[in-house]
Amino acid sequence: MSKIIATRAIRGAHKIVERAEKELAKAVEAKGKDFAVSFPDTNYYLPLALAMLGIKASRIGDLIEIMDYARQLLPPIPSENIWLPYLGPTLDAGMATLFAEEVIEVLKYAFGPCPTYDYWVGFTTDAILREQGIKLVDGRMPGFAAIVGAAPTNKDAVRIVRELQERQILIFLSATTNGKCIAEQLAEENVQMGWDSFLVPHGKDISTTVYALNFAARAAMTFGGITPKGLKEARDILLYNKNRVHAFVLALGDVDDEKHANAAGAINFGFPAIADTDIDQILPTGVCKYEHVVSPVSLDKIVEKAIEVRGLKLSIEKIDIPVSYGSAFEGERIRKEQTGAEIGGKFSKAFEFLRMKTLEEVENGKIQVIGRELDEFEDGAAVPFAMIIDVAGRKMQKDFESVLERRIHNFLSEALGIMHTGQRHVIWARVSKDARKSGLRFKHFGTILFSRFLHDFPSIVDKVQVTIYTKNEDVVKLLPEALKAFSERDARLADMTDESVDVFYSCKLCQSYAPNHVCIISPERLGLCGAYNWLDGKAASEINPTGGNEPVLKGACIDAKVGEWQGINDYLYNKSNKAFERLGLYSLMDAPSTSCGCFECIVGLIPEANGVMIVNRGFSGMTPCGMKFSTLAGMVGGGQQVPGFVGIGMLYITSPKFISANGGFQRIVWMTKELKDSLSAQLKKHAEEAGNPDFIDKIADETVATTAEELLPFLQKVNHPALSMPPMM
Repeated sequence: MSKIIATRAIRGAHKIVERAEKELAKAVEAKGKDFAVSFPDTNYYLPLALAMLGIKASRIGDLIEIMDYARQLLPPIPSENIWLPYLGPTLDAGMATLFAEEVIEVLKYAFGPCPTYDYWVGFTTDAILREQGIKLVDGRMPGFAAIVGAAPTNKDAVRIVRELQERQILIFLSATTNGKCIAEQLAEENVQMGWDSFLVPHGKDISTTVYALNFAARAAMTFGGITPKGLKEARDILLYNKNRVHAFVLALGDVDDEKHANAAGAINFGFPAIADTDIDQILPTGVCKYEHVVSPVSLDKIVEKAIEVRGLKLSIEKIDIPVSYGSAFEGERIRKEQTGAEIGGKFSKAFEFLRMKTLEEVENGKIQVIGRELDEFEDGAAVPFAMIIDVAGRKMQKDFESVLERRIHNFLSEALGIMHTGQRHVIWARVSKDARKSGLRFKHFGTILFSRFLHDFPSIVDKVQVTIYTKNEDVVKLLPEALKAFSERDARLADMTDESVDVFYSCKLCQSYAPNHVCIISPERLGLCGAYNWLDGKAASEINPTGGNEPVLKGACIDAKVGEWQGINDYLYNKSNKAFERLGLYSLMDAPSTSCGCFECIVGLIPEANGVMIVNRGFSGMTPCGMKFSTLAGMVGGGQQVPGFVGIGMLYITSPKFISANGGFQRIVWMTKELKDSLSAQLKKHAEEAGNPDFIDKIADETVATTAEELLPFLQKVNHPALSMPPMM
């Protein structure tokens, strides 16, 4: 253990703890010990204090208790001449630093200045944490990087984050070098930041570095299902992060005492630090998987070195296009003034159509652009566009056409400079001026799809051919064939019911984070993340028979109303580590589905109304059951089976099997306005079929009621059917 690292980390911890104590003393004097403090929209109080100490801090007085622990952890600042052969005191100093920084940051929310302004995001809400869950479990996000400080130049800053983005690594940005944060360098270069682009600027203050660590602590509590109670659980949370949350720190520029202290805090979680400046190294393995601190590493090699030291195994397929490519660019937004060309929307006719052909009909790798290329259109032009993808494979099936076609959106969106929304004949896309200037052309759309379909679906796709048309007359001529195919697919899927098949499909992708969770997907109930339906499960099992999606024989029917089959129960028992014996697929009350944490919505019982409410992710308000989404998610998630509450995919609400064992969609007494508006057409159709055409107007939302007491009078006034239905309990 280096004497310099120990001295600087412990000295930095003392500085940060003393700062927190002073700011806390001012808060006590101004507001008293009973004044409420909290981070926004979280069920985890101060997450690190909860995870490590079990303290549910909600008042200033609770912060005093946290700071008492931090002070007790602080070792004395060692003499410059003393060499420490072990990490213990340094790790204690690091943890004290994190406790103190959480206190500093939560006081900003209570007294200001608020850390959320301009592009700075401050604290990560539970809703956002859970939104990242699907990226964690499906491999789109293999790890995290916390960049502390700033690069020598803006060009270096952009290159480093692009290298990380191309590898799908989430990037937290905080602290400064010579007064500047790397986030400011990126802003100066017009690099889009935010959760959608995997670039999360927390703040310039060194204390904002704690947000990356309390994100990691909540990942263990949320997806690992670890409930903090004492030292054992605290250790489990740290080990969970070491083994499953593949994070590291990139320390850019001068590493001062406070940055040393934060690096020591990160090492507690098994997260190593890699620096571009010459600081003392800690090379023996132990708390981290490999080395703890590595320096100096040149900027052109720092990303690769960090990946190596953390032990990340990444397989990156380079696609031959002139722009960066990776899922970190999937959420990119291109404003009108940045647009080089516009496709579809209200501006031009456009569609995308994938069709199955025989092996003889497809010339593998053939990409044609019939009409003008991207660089032949004037700046910002509305481009007529038809893209036909012909695929062939010995195991390809007609039912897989729609599964593959839905991936066009993801594949194109991952190119830097392409913004893509929608599918089929309802698409809207923009290509940025910068991408066009870099050499991006329509032919590269074909290159992307050719590469990704063969790479992602090798078991069912043997050949891919892409033809792109940019003449309006060609688009108009070809559209009827596509529309006819779309209608035939919809009719085929509409006729598919749970009763018409003998096999359902499982999804165990989330088990790396919720070990006992098993999702069962049927034709009439999609996965709770909303990303996988029955056909997706079927295709995935064909592609990778040993992967996360497996066919499950229904077996003998035990209870058709509840949706219980012997084969499903047997599978659930074996695959949930024998934690659960039964599944009532259509019931909210009797053995409902387990929930991992990636659900789009939560259905919850409201006993007073004899009905249910539905709240979607991202809604931060109060609900009539007395809990916000974040609190409900903490109760339901982690692979638990909670009668009366369940996580679902949004489109399940429109299924005839939606909690059909409990009365179905007419049990809905409250849902968020956003949900009600987005599903109004489908809900109206259900209501008309049930003989209650004005039912949607009888569903309350947050504009009508946020408590059960406010809800009941409204339901009585509109004569909601749930009030006269049999009791749910």
